[in-house]
Amino acid sequence: MPSCQKKMILSVAGVLCFGCVLVMAAMMGTQFWVQAAVLCKMGVQIVNASGVLYSIFAGKISLCCVVFPDLMDVGLASLHVSVIFFCAVLIVFSSVSCAFFFYNAFRSPYETLHGPQGLYLWNMISCFCACMFLILFSSEVKLFAYKPRNERYNRSFWLVFLTFLLHGLNILLIHLSDASTGVADLMY
Repeated sequence: MPSCQKKMILSVAGVLCFGCVLVMAAMMGTQFWVQAAVLCKMGVQIVNASGVLYSIFAGKISLCCVVFPDLMDVGLASLHVSVIFFCAVLIVFSSVSCAFFFYNAFRSPYETLHGPQGLYLWNMISCFCACMFLILFSSEVKLFAYKPRNERYNRSFWLVFLTFLLHGLNILLIHLSDASTGVADLMY
């Protein structure tokens, strides 16, 4: 049976993981990902004649330019599928990590993947998926066919970054719960 300190640390980490799952599931459907403006050249002037609102499953473009010389098919389908895939994998592994945190908080693990090594593994996979999600989504925005000249990442994008940081914090909490001397182990 785990000690009281270990139960508390693992329970806090489990609650953080559960929060990550809820945040990721809720923000997938939001529209607050990226806002961008596309600059158009009309004669000798460059004007902001369009706007782009971009999210995972929806997007809105208002084009007011007369001519777009570089109109082309958006060939980012594979990149977009990869973004959705890493988001789904992040939700799944955050859920697995949450379940194993609570399992370790209230029971003694009897297999390697149920113990601290498994917690490290599930959180590292979640961190990797969040990092890949952030990289692929931002590269998808940068490679967008209309080449937005200024874009601003909104709330949902930064919530994924927060999820990445929380999984990193969970890795630190696993180390704290597994250390024989607790917090003093990190100081020396």
